[in-house]
Amino acid sequence: MTLIEFKQLLDRTGYPVAYFQFKATESTPAPSPPFIVYYTPSTSNFKADNKVYSKITYITVELYTNYKDLAAEQKLESLFDENNLAWEADEVWIESEQLFQRIYDIGVI
Repeated sequence: MTLIEFKQLLDRTGYPVAYFQFKATESTPAPSPPFIVYYTPSTSNFKADNKVYSKITYITVELYTNYKDLAAEQKLESLFDENNLAWEADEVWIESEQLFQRIYDIGVI
């Protein structure tokens, strides 16, 4: 799955989606939660004989909500499951923003 295909998959949630961050301007304010940010922090490629045989890209998906939004989490997790994407999740409360952040880590080949 390419990063473009992955972004299209996230768009199917109906939530605003951006790579790394939303750039807020006067004409385009930052979206209200829930919204999704994704990025590729690293790779873990299979290598041998001085070549990469299989590219594995790790994608982090962050779901931001005003409250513990189980429906939003289920929508995203079902999308991952339906597309055979193995995932792990963590969650934090961001006090300064008054937002929940659900963090999903996915490896894509």
